Amino acid sequence: MKIKKPEHILISRTDAIGDVILTLPVCGLIKAHYPDCKISFLGRLYTKEVVQLSTHVDEFIDYDEWKSISDKDAVHFLRLKRIDTIIHVFPKKRIALIARQTGIPLRIGTTNRIYHWFTCNCLIRLSRKHSNFHESQLNIKLLKGINIPTAHSKEEISEYYGLSKLPDLQEEYCSLLSNERFNLILHPKSKGSGKEWSLERYSELIKKLDKSKFKLFVSGSTTEKALLDSWLSQHKDDVTDITGLLTLEQFIAFISKCDGLVASGTGPLHIAAALGLNALGLFPNVRPIHAGRWAPIGKKAEFIECINADMDSITADMVYDRLDYWSKQL
Repeated sequence: MKIKKPEHILISRTDAIGDVILTLPVCGLIKAHYPDCKISFLGRLYTKEVVQLSTHVDEFIDYDEWKSISDKDAVHFLRLKRIDTIIHVFPKKRIALIARQTGIPLRIGTTNRIYHWFTCNCLIRLSRKHSNFHESQLNIKLLKGINIPTAHSKEEISEYYGLSKLPDLQEEYCSLLSNERFNLILHPKSKGSGKEWSLERYSELIKKLDKSKFKLFVSGSTTEKALLDSWLSQHKDDVTDITGLLTLEQFIAFISKCDGLVASGTGPLHIAAALGLNALGLFPNVRPIHAGRWAPIGKKAEFIECINADMDSITADMVYDRLDYWSKQL
């Protein structure tokens, strides 16, 4: 199949924030090879503020709105967009069917979804579950369908997020930050997206950290706040509780003003890494949620992997050593 130079590409990724962050380099590589190409991103509404940070994305399309419209209306909507290429980064059968009905000329998907065999006309052999590649590298392999080289190191990939459209942080949140100390966010929960380091281990870490050197924040969603309240009360003199306090937009702005973040494999970890902050991910050594697949990608990103699926085999001392090193680099 002869491939034309794309003019308007739709990236389809309708899952979580961390997954979306690791898909943004796909958009950056497209712009690097086809700078005049328009890129639209089809995603869940709650990821919109993340996607719009990237200078590589021209338009966000809210997939949640499609829940209330028919396939026929969705087809009509896409036809008005004059899209010539769709890349199914996160496979979804309904989207694949709609893209075909729309008549999008180039429809790229993986061979691992049977429905892609009759909805896509460019199939890429790709198996994520048993792969030794990182999620971001697997996403990029789909660019073979538009003649973009797909062999990129994780170090190279970190250059293609394009997160330059950061919102301003409101003064009431700016005032929480320290000008003299290392501003560190601890994000203990993961909304079920990964195995978590125990709160007991976080407590040990908080006690070890020198409060004259570190300004500590604990973050989390409104739902997670209820789960953390009792534990947070034990550390009210040592940490600043920002759980449930900020909108996603303001949380991203807050992260960008801090110096480092510790979390399991969840959205805030990948946001911090993509922004170029010190980001430490705590991971199980169990496929497919291991660090080899989901480690943060960034200039200052790193991870610690546990032993035998026991997250608490990662000791507070192991984490402390990394944070102490970070603080000495400021």
